[in-house]
Amino acid sequence: MTESLFRSDAYARSCTARVMRMAEDGALVVDRSVFYPAGGGQPGDSGWIDGPGGRRTVVDTRKEGAQEVALVLEPGDALAEGDVIEMHLDWDRRYRHMRVHTALHLLSVVIPLPVTGGAIGAEKGRLDFDMPEAPEDKEALEAALNALISRDLAITERWITDDEMAANMDLVKTMSVKPPMGQGRVRLVRIGTPDSQVDLQPCGGTHVRSTAEIGRVTLGKIEKKGKQNRRVNLLLA
Repeated sequence: MTESLFRSDAYARSCTARVMRMAEDGALVVDRSVFYPAGGGQPGDSGWIDGPGGRRTVVDTRKEGAQEVALVLEPGDALAEGDVIEMHLDWDRRYRHMRVHTALHLLSVVIPLPVTGGAIGAEKGRLDFDMPEAPEDKEALEAALNALISRDLAITERWITDDEMAANMDLVKTMSVKPPMGQGRVRLVRIGTPDSQVDLQPCGGTHVRSTAEIGRVTLGKIEKKGKQNRRVNLLLA
């Protein structure tokens, strides 16, 4: 099992870890990680590691089974079980993922419709909605979104049990992606305070501490993706 440091502190940029084993393709399965593994529409982190033999580039991070994290190295690079490494995150890329991810949570607030898909990038992101017709006033949606961002709302988390999640499935906005259940507890991400809450939904990804960190965003194309689906693109300024 990998200790997911990225979940307890999304701002951690480095850590010491040990290689528990090698995956079949040579990826390093580690005992702890500040690197986020791809999932929930958020890409896997990249960066570098220092260890026996020098520095190696981490080109991607993925899940290995249900509870482990694997670092994908460049072809030809390898380490051995038990090797101790120092992990260093490509912070600029990750931080932009965090800003986009939090902005997409807010987009689901200003467009309160079921979400059918989504993706996060370093420059932009998108959500697909169960939306038969495109919004009539995209500028009004963009203004409402930036107004929420400018309120400098706190982003916090709390954990509930799988049973509590099962009893509160109305918190789930995504139609195709189920909350990460099966480990005994589920993480909820809240925007705002308990007394003045803007959004609360299950999420395993990384987020900024305050909406003000997102900065101003713009809404790009609203694309038709089927009879009932519209894709709304969001770009960082």
